[in-house]
Amino acid sequence: MKLKLAVQNLTHHYPDEYTGEDVHALEKLSLEVYEGELAAVVGPSGCGKTTLLNILAGLLPYRQGVVQVDGVPVRGPGPDRGVVFQEHAILPWRTVARNIGHGLEIQGVPKQERERRVGEFIDLVGLTGFEDRYPHELSGGMKQRVALARTLCANPVVMLMDEPFAAVDAQTRITLQEELNRIAIATKKTILFITHNVDEAAFLGDRCFVFTRRPGRLKATVKIKIARERRVWREVISDPEFTNPRDEILRLVREEVSGGDD
Repeated sequence: MKLKLAVQNLTHHYPDEYTGEDVHALEKLSLEVYEGELAAVVGPSGCGKTTLLNILAGLLPYRQGVVQVDGVPVRGPGPDRGVVFQEHAILPWRTVARNIGHGLEIQGVPKQERERRVGEFIDLVGLTGFEDRYPHELSGGMKQRVALARTLCANPVVMLMDEPFAAVDAQTRITLQEELNRIAIATKKTILFITHNVDEAAFLGDRCFVFTRRPGRLKATVKIKIARERRVWREVISDPEFTNPRDEILRLVREEVSGGDD
């Protein structure tokens, strides 16, 4: 498989905005994500997951280590990376269709082609019939579908997702997890998915990177071998191919949490 995202010996410190003390967020972190892979990242609170995503997105400068997408060093934001945050981050004055097509407008894609691609992704994320609605008319889950479709429509090399389903209710979260799995099958996108939810990591990830407590290092990599086509909650919830890696991820995270309390 082709290597799409590479992090080597990434170390990052930053000053605490309240105390001014140095926060050691990441320490010699190395990981790789391959083409078409959905890799999940979990770890104790404060272990540097979001710091990593912000560095990958080019939103946070780094000094030590190597961060590359398709072999090109990350030096700032770029169209090769699409980001879906926990907050919906969609424009309230734009309709669903115009939000989804926003990145294409910036890229200068002609209107006819833009409308065709927007229509494809509206259908893909299940928003047909809501094209002309505004964000205030949508549920939280629908807003997150808009954010997901907007990122996909811009066709990034890598999608970076920072706990995108954390703010929705439990039932909507399950639905969105299954939808993301379906979209991953349909688009074959390379995705790095940050989450604090172990079940979510095991359900979505081809591999799960487990981080140590701060400063974040790679503690372990857990493979989940269930075929994407079988990843429906009612089918995997009692399947050992899901429960065994899920339990291993949970054990690893708990080791770090309890160790941090000692």
